[in-house]
Amino acid sequence: MERMAEQLHKQGLPVRMTREPGGTAFGRELRRLLLDTRSADFSVQAELLLFLADRAQHLQEVIMPTLADGAVLLCDRYVDSTLAYQGYGRGMSLDKITRLIEFATGGLVPDMTLLFDVPAELGLARAGERHREEGTGVSEGRFEAERLEFHQRVRAGYLELAAKYPGRYAVVDASAPTDAVLRQALDLARERLDALRPSRH
Repeated sequence: MERMAEQLHKQGLPVRMTREPGGTAFGRELRRLLLDTRSADFSVQAELLLFLADRAQHLQEVIMPTLADGAVLLCDRYVDSTLAYQGYGRGMSLDKITRLIEFATGGLVPDMTLLFDVPAELGLARAGERHREEGTGVSEGRFEAERLEFHQRVRAGYLELAAKYPGRYAVVDASAPTDAVLRQALDLARERLDALRPSRH
């Protein structure tokens, strides 16, 4: 995401990066609870509502002001992650989750969702390597500690969402080398940004 932002900025676009959970001070406290492997077990309903509380605050503090400024906002995870993880992964009702998401966001969805797709095994291996390099295996590894079957359900959920919303989703083969993944993502983002620009005619 940082390299994408850098390239878009070089093209003269105002760009801001953020993430969920943790895009606000309130969200950083929730991130600690949600991702730390030492957190006390909480129900799937509580987990869902904590993610949505983060999103509601994030929308108010970061997302809406950035969009009002006319900037390009790159967000690491948003509504689709809740559907994939709590819906497909945890097995909660997608209809109920969708209604709660709409309440938290006012129905705001991205202009484009880039899905960086890899087999679950590769994704887990990469996440484990990143955690080892950054020393975040305990503080950020709660979801990575889930069984492989959970992550396979999450991936299948993402791909189902991509098939359901082809006008918004773009699937990137993230098993390729990093530079190739970046080029693919940038080409897709530029294409979408060009389509969103007002016509000069």
